[in-house]
Amino acid sequence: MAHEALLREVHLTPKPGLVDRRNTGSHRDMTLATFEVSADALRPFFEAFVEAGMGSGASPPADALPELRRIGLACESAMLVATAGVNTHKGAIFSFGLLLGAAGRLIAGGQPPTPERITEEAALIAAGLVQRDLAVRRRTARTAGEYIFRRYGLTGARGEAESGFASVRSVGLPAYRAAQEHGAPRELALLAALIDLLAVNGDTNLVARGGMDGLRFVRREAVRLREAGGIFAPDALERLEAMDDALIARNLSPGGTADLVGVTWFLAELPVYAAGCDRHGGQ
Repeated sequence: MAHEALLREVHLTPKPGLVDRRNTGSHRDMTLATFEVSADALRPFFEAFVEAGMGSGASPPADALPELRRIGLACESAMLVATAGVNTHKGAIFSFGLLLGAAGRLIAGGQPPTPERITEEAALIAAGLVQRDLAVRRRTARTAGEYIFRRYGLTGARGEAESGFASVRSVGLPAYRAAQEHGAPRELALLAALIDLLAVNGDTNLVARGGMDGLRFVRREAVRLREAGGIFAPDALERLEAMDDALIARNLSPGGTADLVGVTWFLAELPVYAAGCDRHGGQ
């Protein structure tokens, strides 16, 4: 499912500023094929995340983090080999590493890995990450994430993980489910989640490329799209394409939000997948 989530996200079209079936967004070094090759390279590591979580099931949640990080670094290395040095999925590796590790811990404890339990456990594993990784007292910031945290207070993927993926739980999942309840197929429902996430997410990728003005522009455009009817507007896809063109012209790419879209699909479809496994005698 984690592998499929990566493919669902990249194939989702149109995604403003991002690689999809329409174009390569605000990227000159990656294509749809780059993401597909990358996802395939990461797939063997996803089971290792779950197994690492299971192995730490009897220990406090924070004890799972060092091994998950070790596997994550191996994941990143495999990604860079597969893509000839292009960073396609670093954020997704971080998010899914935590979620799959959390699932493993739940399984080891005899608890069903429901979306609620997985995100709660992931938050416990990630507790303190922002303070340890970003709020460090150095004269100069060493990473873009550290600089953006110091200047703007945005915590990025670490903050999202520490919150138990609050943006996904409170925005992405409700938008996805509401769209489906109103008859939208999965791809349109996922676009609904994307629009709502773009309207609220403090995407540090946008800030890195366009400063706070870039982030505010994307949020404003997403809100306008939502107020016009979102995916149920008669010209919804045309509006998304126009937003895509606008972001490309400004060299903006909401890569952090793209990761949350993948997480949204994963958590939303997990109960469906689990029910299918139960019907067929487990897996």
